[in-house]
This record gives sequence, C-alpha cells and structure tokens, in this order.
Amino acid sequence: MSEPTIDAEVRRLLADFAEEMRPLQEARERMADVRGHGEAAEGMVRAEVRPGGALSGLTIDPRAMKLGSEALAEAVLEAASTAAADAATRLSETVGETMTPYLEDARRFYDSL
Repeated sequence: MSEPTIDAEVRRLLADFAEEMRPLQEARERMADVRGHGEAAEGMVRAEVRPGGALSGLTIDPRAMKLGSEALAEAVLEAASTAAADAATRLSETVGETMTPYLEDARRFYDSL
C-alpha cells in the first residue's frame, strides 16, 4: 500500500470515528445543561441544582420570611433535595438515551462470539 493510500485510509477512519462520537459529544453537552428543580413551602421556596447537587438557583418569595428561620431553612433544604433528585433523574434519562444504542451494539458483539 502506498503512502497516499494509507493517508486516505487514516483520514477516512478518523472521519468515521468523529461521526461515531458525535452523539456522545451531543449527549455531553445536554448533560452539562441538565438542571433539576424543586420547591417547598407551597411553592414559596424554589431551588435549581446541577447534577451532583450544586445549587445553581434559589428563589424565596418574600411571604416565606414569615415562616421563621427554622422553617425557612427546612424549606430550602427540602426544595434543594427535591431538585437534586430531579437532576439525577434527568441526567439518568439523558445517559440512558445516549448509551442504549451502544449497549445494544455491545450485546450483539458479545452474542456473536
């Protein structure tokens, strides 16, 4: 095989690989955008978190101040906990949607052995 033929084959393989990886890159971008949402105290406290539980937003309705500091703190924790669970669910769904075709390919490969 001559050098130009090898170069063309390498370029073709790299292009094929990049095309195969495109859905994974898109999934990575979707995962970075995942946010979970939760609320407590009849909607007066709302939290937004990123996967992993990092708080990325918190809204407290001025009426929630009448709850008192302990009840308000509990409401914040409840909203954040609910938001973290929501983020985990959304992330799991995204990963599942992305990985299903690859898992099916892997299963077919192992079944063929």
